[in-house]
Amino acid sequence: MRYLKAASQCAAGAVIAVTAVTGAQAQNPMPATPKPGQVVVTGTVPDEASKAAMLHRLRELYGADRVVDQIGIGNVALPPNWSGYVQKLLGPNLKLISKGELKVEGNNVTLRGEVANEALRQQIAGDAATSLNPTYTVNNGLRVSAAEQELLDATLAKRIIEFESGQAAIRPSGKDILDEMAAALQKVKGKKVEVIGHTDNVGLRDSNVALSLARAEAVRAYLAQKGISPDMISVSGHGPDRPVADNAASDGRARNRRIEFRIAQ
Repeated sequence: MRYLKAASQCAAGAVIAVTAVTGAQAQNPMPATPKPGQVVVTGTVPDEASKAAMLHRLRELYGADRVVDQIGIGNVALPPNWSGYVQKLLGPNLKLISKGELKVEGNNVTLRGEVANEALRQQIAGDAATSLNPTYTVNNGLRVSAAEQELLDATLAKRIIEFESGQAAIRPSGKDILDEMAAALQKVKGKKVEVIGHTDNVGLRDSNVALSLARAEAVRAYLAQKGISPDMISVSGHGPDRPVADNAASDGRARNRRIEFRIAQ
């Protein structure tokens, strides 16, 4: 977790920043860049009791030696029971976020950073919302870790999964690539993956869109034979609409006839 602003900021390589609605005399120090393993807490709270309660909670969560106190005391106006609601946000879910930020500004809560999968991304934001009253807004800026996408990209390695001309039948060379992709997908269980079909611009667009979708569905069916649950895979077909190369050249058209794998956000 990287950042929580207004009352506190924490970093386990992270920052928590809690920001109250501040009065004219409130002083909010600029958030520091956390060092590896640190949890930096910054912002302004109205009294020592609020500060002590917040620091105690964070030290319980992360360990006293990791929490860096940069909380100030100032003239701030807070929503009712604001400190109590912030305490509810400072829970174990924060430790599931990396390279992240928890920011509380009055009644607005923002979560940013990386989590392991889409289900966890939704769960953390949902738990935060249910712990607050309806006057609070939770902005879910969490994202699925890029490491899994990098794994899929590295496995595909810019290779083209080939199909029979004008058909959704996968050629043997394409099956060889998909065998490798099935092994990679076993490592990202718990995440949803979108298989996206593309074509070149030769022929009618509607026919190409249908063909690209059929090819994506063929990939899902083949991966299911290799032990990948169909429920893990969604499919879409964009036909010629998203080229990555010039369709005027044969090698460009070949590059555009492709299958992509994307970790669902």
